[in-house]
Amino acid sequence: MYRFLLSRQWVILTLVGLVLIPVMIKLGFWQFHRHEHRVARNGFVARSLAADPVPVTELSAPGKDVSDDVWRRVSASGTFDTKDEVVVRLRTDADGKSGYMVLTPLLLADGRAVLVNRGWIPSTGDLTKFPEVPAPPSGKVTVTGRLRADETDSSGIKDTRGLPPRQVMRINSERQAQSLHRPVLGGYIELTDPDPGTKGPEPVAAPDHDSIGPHMAYAVQWWLFAAFVPVGWVILVRRERRDRAAGTAPAAPAAQPDVARTAATPE
Repeated sequence: MYRFLLSRQWVILTLVGLVLIPVMIKLGFWQFHRHEHRVARNGFVARSLAADPVPVTELSAPGKDVSDDVWRRVSASGTFDTKDEVVVRLRTDADGKSGYMVLTPLLLADGRAVLVNRGWIPSTGDLTKFPEVPAPPSGKVTVTGRLRADETDSSGIKDTRGLPPRQVMRINSERQAQSLHRPVLGGYIELTDPDPGTKGPEPVAAPDHDSIGPHMAYAVQWWLFAAFVPVGWVILVRRERRDRAAGTAPAAPAAQPDVARTAATPE
């Protein structure tokens, strides 16, 4: 009855199904782990943004990788160094418009500096020239913002050389320290509380830490696909068996005429 399962076509179909099931289950767990990672990341960001600001010198030092403390709220006091200010090319605002990030060193009282991303400005005019940048507050100031890690090769931003003066492609404290000729704290501050008395660049929006993404839905889909494979295989087998049974069954005999009805009635 089921000898057709030994045919080449059915053997190949069965093997393909047996391979697809564990692959789909594994893909489901991969999406599930991505969901867990997103939930953990959202919780980390939320706790960091809700914490009280701490002095940036408690979390960073020259050459230090601050990846473990990103998004922590930090503060720093010093004087803005506008002569060594640079702009970061090819950055977009919340609406996707292209422009620059304004990166201004803040000179600390101990002789060190920390980079401050003061926000976004639109790109206008000649892109080979340094754009018009709103001036920061003068004198000693205290800034508050989010601690961010240096942008490196792993960030996916290409570090292009030969750019116009005072323009860079990525924010990196070690590279900026070469032009400042002073120690620069690792990472940088993303300004969140600009001086209300000045009209400066547009502050960078806070990171999205509410959305969990579609990964859990994708995981469930992969697991459902894995469950449908054996169900579909059984359906196909039963259909094949039914079709073969219908094709090999003997044809029904033709109806014989009713002799009693067709014979002439004797006189």
